[in-house]
Amino acid sequence: MAGRLASVVAKQLLMGQKVVIVRAEGACLSGGIVRQRMKYMRYKDLRHITQPAKGPFHFRAPTKMLYKSIRGMIPHKTKRGMEALGRLKLFEGVPPPYDKVKLLVIPDALRVLRLQTGHRFCSLGDLAHSVGWKFQGVVEELEAERKQAAQAYYTEKKAARAALAKAKAKVGA
Repeated sequence: MAGRLASVVAKQLLMGQKVVIVRAEGACLSGGIVRQRMKYMRYKDLRHITQPAKGPFHFRAPTKMLYKSIRGMIPHKTKRGMEALGRLKLFEGVPPPYDKVKLLVIPDALRVLRLQTGHRFCSLGDLAHSVGWKFQGVVEELEAERKQAAQAYYTEKKAARAALAKAKAKVGA
């Protein structure tokens, strides 16, 4: 759940932790896609009254959506808040330096534990795509490639582990 994830991350950032969020497009929002899209379109219509070019700017990428929800939970105009946001990195998909790193899951933010059965939800990626984010297909292709490479690596690792166990058994016997 995106909001619960944002609150946990905001607290960690304020305590001085460096946080990297991968697969931001997979974060969920409670409520169906139609309702979330209507809410986002109402939000998108907010403009600076005298000169709309001055902002506010409404981003369509899931990372930027999640970033703004995290930023809202941090005193981002203070030095402490700016430093905290400097320790945050967000990515769609899992880019190369982080695909080899062990991932951490936040149980407080898991949809299966937090959302009641049968309630509607939508992913941040689907919402972003429905409001104009153009890179959902690209991210899905890259993720499919990454998963294939990870699967090949895992099968090699499993075979090597089995061979090592067989050699240890042979030496021990």
